[in-house]
Amino acid sequence: MDLDLAQVRAFVRTAEELHFGHAAAELSISQQALSKRIARLESTLGSRLLDRGGQGVRLTEAGRRFLEPARQTLAAADLAVAAVLDTRRPLRIDVWGHLYAPMRTLAQVATGEPRLELGHGRDLPSAITALLHGDIDAAFGRVHAPLPAGMTHRLVRLEPVDAVLNADHPLADAPAIRPAQLRDGVLWTPGPLHRLDFLHRFALAFGIHQHAEGTNLGLDHLPADLAADPRRFTLLPADLPLPPHPAIRSVPLIDPTPLYAWSLLRRDNGGHPLLDTLTSAFTAEAERRRWLEHDPARDWLPEHPGTDNG
Repeated sequence: MDLDLAQVRAFVRTAEELHFGHAAAELSISQQALSKRIARLESTLGSRLLDRGGQGVRLTEAGRRFLEPARQTLAAADLAVAAVLDTRRPLRIDVWGHLYAPMRTLAQVATGEPRLELGHGRDLPSAITALLHGDIDAAFGRVHAPLPAGMTHRLVRLEPVDAVLNADHPLADAPAIRPAQLRDGVLWTPGPLHRLDFLHRFALAFGIHQHAEGTNLGLDHLPADLAADPRRFTLLPADLPLPPHPAIRSVPLIDPTPLYAWSLLRRDNGGHPLLDTLTSAFTAEAERRRWLEHDPARDWLPEHPGTDNG
């Protein structure tokens, strides 16, 4: 059975949007043309894939089974075209975790080829959606489970994290702090805590029950966010240069030292022809700088990631 990729693409986009008007607009076709493509696909397969009723658009059981293989089929077709046409196109890559400055690591690796074209800056779910749609070739940030089928990530850096405190915090002048000592503090978070996996897990692991939510306006605004309460602190990578300011202190965390895990995220069925070049560059830099050193007796990770986890 030969499938028409335009029909498959029409189904996948409609299944993701669950709205014919939105899907048609995304594909730059009329709703009538979209409906015809899906109807022809259903006729070819001999199964209804979508229910169109008063409750809106819903996937049938056959549609749910067909969706993921259909996505993989489209991704494979896009890769086949890219292998011929896109060898000189820059890699489209997105990053997230902006307060933690992912570009510090990416810039140390991407110094020549392949050329990179940065995306819009998303969170992890948005980066996954962009990858599945083929809008980007890869993404870089902290990955946590679960990932959908078709995604894989390579761990490339484990970065020690410091406590950054209000200068009036009782521990601000300590040479080092154990995470458990922060139990009575107020964890400042650049957004809702439940959406910030690393900080959320840190708070749960070390019994930190108080937090204050803010907005990620960048490091220049951090001193004012912490100055609002002498008990406030947050966590930032140890190598991240902080703006000089008398209202904040950066203190190493020990026993254990939290590690922030950076990964390169991609589709697991290939990708841009130069994506392997970027992966190899990360691997070489990680070995040279010993980015993946980890001692379970000394360090803390929310989970124990492997070097390659799909």
